[in-house]
Amino acid sequence: MAQVIGSHSYENLDIEIRDNGVYVVTLNRPTKRNALDVATIEELVNFFSSAHQNGVKAVVLAGAGDHFCAGLDLVEHWKADRSPDDFMHVCLRWHEAFNKMEYGGVPVIAALKGAVVGGGLELASAAHVRVMDNTTYFALPEGQRGIFTGGGATIRVSDMIGKYRMIDMILTGRVYQGQEAVDLGLAQYLTEGSSFDKAMELADKVAQNLPLTNYAICSAISHLNNMSGMDAAYAEAVVAGVVNTQPAARARLEAFANKTAARVRPNEDK
Repeated sequence: MAQVIGSHSYENLDIEIRDNGVYVVTLNRPTKRNALDVATIEELVNFFSSAHQNGVKAVVLAGAGDHFCAGLDLVEHWKADRSPDDFMHVCLRWHEAFNKMEYGGVPVIAALKGAVVGGGLELASAAHVRVMDNTTYFALPEGQRGIFTGGGATIRVSDMIGKYRMIDMILTGRVYQGQEAVDLGLAQYLTEGSSFDKAMELADKVAQNLPLTNYAICSAISHLNNMSGMDAAYAEAVVAGVVNTQPAARARLEAFANKTAARVRPNEDK
């Protein structure tokens, strides 16, 4: 049965709304290892296009079953026998979905497990925070499939790990996992337990931030990184001018001034 959020219905995404404004968005095609077909991409476009307007404070993006996402639905693609023009427009919809995630101003935390492969890695790279568990593995097997990345790997994955490491992944099918993947930048957190539980912990924390502050963090930073240094400096000052003087921040600043706010402390030794 399709879920309805706002004016859109969802069949391939399972959406759960928590009381604190955190939404859990789960790719729900476990028998396909949550491969991304056209319908799922359209649902991602719809959800993230209106997430901020619908009051979503943070999103945990997860996958049903044992895997996060195995990438492009290759069976659908093979059966469709698309023309170059057709597939170009499929790719543009992928970019639309992932841009809505990265630039939409709502924190997106990906809970990774199992396969984060091909387009699944492109999807994960559009999230602002990535949490992996010990089952998670990353790969870009397009070279072995006779295809090329079309969902932003040359932009986001290259930005995360460097151009030549990304080229190596595509050329050779190299797989990364464990601490090596974190050290490389494919994820920010590696948990011994559930990546979903850790992602929820982080989402609950960031949902307590002021929405305008989160919007700037999860939108402006990506835009600023696309600018020249001089333009970015000016734009950053403008964003700071708006965010740092918002009325809702005054109580938090007052608490800091009065020494009633929590202080930043070093991590406890474990």
